[in-house]
Amino acid sequence: MTTTAELLKGAAELFPDEVVTQAHVRHLDLPQGAGRFALITLDNGLDHTKPTTFGPQSLANLNTAIDQVEKEAAGGDIVGVGITGKPFIFAVGADLKGVELLKRHEDALAIGKGGHDVFKRLSTLAVPTFAYYNGAAMGGGVEVGLHCSYRTVSKALPAFSLPEVFLGLVPGWGGCTVLPNLIGADRAVSVIIENSLNQNKQLKGKQVHELGIADAIFEGADFLEQSLIWTASVLKGDVEVVRPEVDRGEAWDQAVERGRLIADGKVHGAAPAAYRALDIIAAAKNGDLRQGFDAEDQALADLIMGGELRSGIYAFNLVQKRGKRPAGAPDKNLARPVTKVGVVGAGLMASQLALLFARRLEVPVVLTDIDQERVDKGVGYVHEEIDKLLLKGRVSQDKANRLKALVTGTLDKAAGFGDADFVIEAVFEEMGVKQKVFAEVEAVVPEHAILATNTSSLSVTEMASKLKHPERVVGFHFFNPVAVLPLLEIVRGEKTDDASLATAFGVAKKLKKTAVLCKDAPAFVVNRILTRFMGEIQNVIDEGTPVAVAEKAVEPLGLPMSPLVLLELVGPAIGLHVSETLHGAFPDRFTVSKNLAAVVKAGKRGFYVYDSGKPELDPEVAALLVQGDTVLTEEQVRARVLEAVAQEIGLMLDEGVVAEAQDIDLCLITGAGWPFHLGGITPYLDREGVSERVNGKKFLEPGVASVPA
Repeated sequence: MTTTAELLKGAAELFPDEVVTQAHVRHLDLPQGAGRFALITLDNGLDHTKPTTFGPQSLANLNTAIDQVEKEAAGGDIVGVGITGKPFIFAVGADLKGVELLKRHEDALAIGKGGHDVFKRLSTLAVPTFAYYNGAAMGGGVEVGLHCSYRTVSKALPAFSLPEVFLGLVPGWGGCTVLPNLIGADRAVSVIIENSLNQNKQLKGKQVHELGIADAIFEGADFLEQSLIWTASVLKGDVEVVRPEVDRGEAWDQAVERGRLIADGKVHGAAPAAYRALDIIAAAKNGDLRQGFDAEDQALADLIMGGELRSGIYAFNLVQKRGKRPAGAPDKNLARPVTKVGVVGAGLMASQLALLFARRLEVPVVLTDIDQERVDKGVGYVHEEIDKLLLKGRVSQDKANRLKALVTGTLDKAAGFGDADFVIEAVFEEMGVKQKVFAEVEAVVPEHAILATNTSSLSVTEMASKLKHPERVVGFHFFNPVAVLPLLEIVRGEKTDDASLATAFGVAKKLKKTAVLCKDAPAFVVNRILTRFMGEIQNVIDEGTPVAVAEKAVEPLGLPMSPLVLLELVGPAIGLHVSETLHGAFPDRFTVSKNLAAVVKAGKRGFYVYDSGKPELDPEVAALLVQGDTVLTEEQVRARVLEAVAQEIGLMLDEGVVAEAQDIDLCLITGAGWPFHLGGITPYLDREGVSERVNGKKFLEPGVASVPA
């Protein structure tokens, strides 16, 4: 039979570049004369910006440390064992870089078994074991502590989660089995399913304690010291840890059912991870840990060898790495400083932008519009939003006062923008209006000032064409709501120079946005793909397919909302305008729906009413619809929509709208909330065979968002 050490040695050979975590053992005498204690510290030797992870060699090191303390415990040399992390970090789980390299099911199974075999030893030592969650703990970092007899948590702990389902995995080193047996199924479902699918929501130290995951909570400043005093009290019998009894009756089944409803609402059955996790939680009701661990091993191996996890890791890497180093961005040293910002317009979008610039850049921001009432309303909105941040404790009174003082308004562009370094327009989406605004602004701003446009679909080159200095015009397209969606499409016009572009990227970074460089092509990236996607849905409705069938057809994509609910959010008039713009550019592929035009003309806000709390087709809209008699099935609608999207992405890449398919996915994930588990869209199109059917080739190389060949 293969030993744990042999298993991990084999796995380590598959992953030569692992950042190895050491497990240092030191001994200390506990307070109150409680006895000699062994403390294991997990540390990869790097600072807190490189969190501690568990690859195969790291697990082997922990295994060796446990060998040592096991002997000491059996020999009566120690009274207990503790495990903690380096400053600010406990441990953040399995090293995903190693998971990407795995090509065989048996190697994936070995990773699951290896983690279990090491961690579960902490629950079988001859002495009690203690986990001290001193800093960030995620995934396997949380799970190693679950195998201990007791746990403490720091009040200062910033992030604690089991994020596996978010990425396309299950908490497979004890999380699905031990956690529900510790805190009950309902709370476990919240941590494993609900938080994970809620954009990987993190718990703070206080919540970890309130949920019953940790038995005690202490201040961050002297956390370890206080934890050791508490440990001594537990070992001496002065403190008794009492945990509420877990309800293994109907409440357990109801919790699992709640989890399935959450998963259905978020991924619509399109990704297996949540359902596999729920099956294991359901089976854990009998308290049989060994059976649960075996099920976790199998689920891990199956999911590691599946496309969703590879897509999840791909999406994670896009956001964490590519998003921070934008492809094609010029040398950042060319960027000019921005000490004052002008915003043309004072409507909702412009006001959101003013708030963001003030908060992130902390420089004066001046709004302007066509009359004083609008200017006052815009400035008022920003001030109100800052007051809300103050009420929520997100900013101090002093900071709120400073931010409010930075945001002012004026009707006089010369007075407001005469010393601005960066002016962005957010006025009506009409070329003549925007050209007029830029001509007025150019006449009053300094020569070095950048002129940015928040256009969603118009040509930046044409907008700049009548200016004396078209080289300083750049597209700077935000997504609504500005505070929530991270994407910023930065568009280079034909004349835009490197210094202006570098300044735009520099500003984007300070705004904490994910910037993607786009060519000046109609509707850039997100709106072009979404308009083609929505256009095809609209086409099948116009031809005769019932609205409900068309909407349900794309549910397996697991999108944050259905197409017509999205249309409502965008606004039918804006949707119509963008489709008209794209129809003008590409009349053979982009249609303008007469039904959508009728909905806009009737002044309707969308296709649905919500009288029952659920979206139902508005009878007034139904009366407006003129449909043909071609009725498609859900499968036919889905095939048609996906083929249209695959064709459009292929054409965009041929045109050089962005550098690579990866940028398309990054845009859809950060600008339209497309799911991590699909990797955006191109891995899904590749996996479903749509890319090859439409374009004759896949978008991505094997192994990029799939199992390596």
